[in-house]
Amino acid sequence: MSKTILITGASTGIGAETARQLANGNHIFVHYNSSEEAARQVAAIVEHEGGKATVVKADLSNEADTRSLADFVSSEADQLDILINNAGSMIERRNARDIDWDLVEQTFRLNVFSVMSLTNLCIPLLEKAEDASIINISSVAMRHGAPTATVYGATKGALDSFTRGLAKELAPGIRVNAVAPGVIVTPFHERFSTEEKMKSFAEATPLKRNGKPEHIASTVKFLIENDFITGETIDVNGGIFMR
Repeated sequence: MSKTILITGASTGIGAETARQLANGNHIFVHYNSSEEAARQVAAIVEHEGGKATVVKADLSNEADTRSLADFVSSEADQLDILINNAGSMIERRNARDIDWDLVEQTFRLNVFSVMSLTNLCIPLLEKAEDASIINISSVAMRHGAPTATVYGATKGALDSFTRGLAKELAPGIRVNAVAPGVIVTPFHERFSTEEKMKSFAEATPLKRNGKPEHIASTVKFLIENDFITGETIDVNGGIFMR
């Protein structure tokens, strides 16, 4: 049965690979903010893999744009089966002594406020679907503390708590889960982590390597397909954090 899926931040990295893995037979809304060409390339891949793709731009750090995204999906689809809240950013690495209000606000606006707002706006569409699912992309940064990324880690901790609360509120009709990636080789780390730092991450990981987007996308797919999991955050990190 064809599903309608909205993936935020779908133009590169984890979002792009998730769109590819979920493409076959489904309608994917490929959201992007600044990378239009990359988003259109993802859309082409989705259609090559047997799906339908709709590309949509929105700045999710902006309340009006977030609302416009939800309105656009509502105008294009009768229901929403899956919402994948993947868009996010560290904004910049900064030592704790140098954190200021502006950095905190920017990071929480994009990583937390937008997820809460977009999810709220999409609930009526999700309620129209059978076995609807919300999946939030968190981070290992919330698990063990991440020097120079403490604000980012805090936003992902908030997202983890939001996932559990939402799962209880929206059950039984809508399942809500999260995936907490470890260090994944994506444009995110090309921007925020040096080659030397990436090597040190790999060395600190029991499996002695960093992950790939497909490791996260396949976990998202698993959570969609397994209808007896809700309120869970699955860690996919090569063992760098263990419970």
